[in-house]
Amino acid sequence: MRTILPGGEPFFFLGHSGSGCLLLHGLTSAPQEMRGLGEYLAGQGHTVLGLRLPAHATEPQAMLHSRWEDWLAAAEDGYHLLENNVRQVIVLGLSLGGAIGLLLASSRPIAGVVAMSTPYEVPPQPRLRFLKALLRPLGLLGRVMPFLPKLPPWDYRDREAARNHLTYPVMPVRAITETARLLTVMRERLAEVRVPVLLMHSIHDGGVSPDNARSIFERLGSAEKRLLWLENSGHVLTVEPAHRQVYQSAAEFVERVGRPANQRLEDPVRGAVSPLRRGASLGQ
Repeated sequence: MRTILPGGEPFFFLGHSGSGCLLLHGLTSAPQEMRGLGEYLAGQGHTVLGLRLPAHATEPQAMLHSRWEDWLAAAEDGYHLLENNVRQVIVLGLSLGGAIGLLLASSRPIAGVVAMSTPYEVPPQPRLRFLKALLRPLGLLGRVMPFLPKLPPWDYRDREAARNHLTYPVMPVRAITETARLLTVMRERLAEVRVPVLLMHSIHDGGVSPDNARSIFERLGSAEKRLLWLENSGHVLTVEPAHRQVYQSAAEFVERVGRPANQRLEDPVRGAVSPLRRGASLGQ
């Protein structure tokens, strides 16, 4: 029996607002990176459920047997747990969690999605460019070399947050292939997402290029969507110096989608894209 790592436990806060927030963490990470946001939303009166995705926050070997369908099924379970106790469910996900949230919104009556640092496609893996030329397909590579060492978290603005971030020290190759499959399905269904969406992405994200956020934004079927660019942050928006802006923007979104539809449509955020910092480019 695998033991959940300290900080890897799911969390739940019961609120009174009628809105339920489903929080989903990133690949190889843990609910810890979403807990601060969860506590903030709970402080606004919302019911909050922070899930631990299958095979996460235990040991890397667990991910060798985990599939993208398992991650999506866990999110669906979380949605059903919340929907029985609240009027509406909003999904807030980071990185992989954001992709799962968008995929969930394409088939379930989600009230809205906050997708942070979310990939449109799997980021390039420099080590794989050489290895894939020798061992194709990637599934064969996974049998020969099941784990890849991770690069240092160089894009963090808060070094203490980097040291305290609970994540696996290696990247299971199988997890890369499963993420690629999930993102393929997500891309196919983006046009079917019709609920309000808030995308947040750092212009300095070293893990998922800002180009991904633009690609998602352009292909969403939502009439109400916003892309918010952040500066003082790396990939893990929820623990970086810009986290207060992230929390406030997420809380404002949750409050807004909780209003009657006719009131929401009056808000000046339909199709809005927050401007990039002067001099910044999407390739940063």
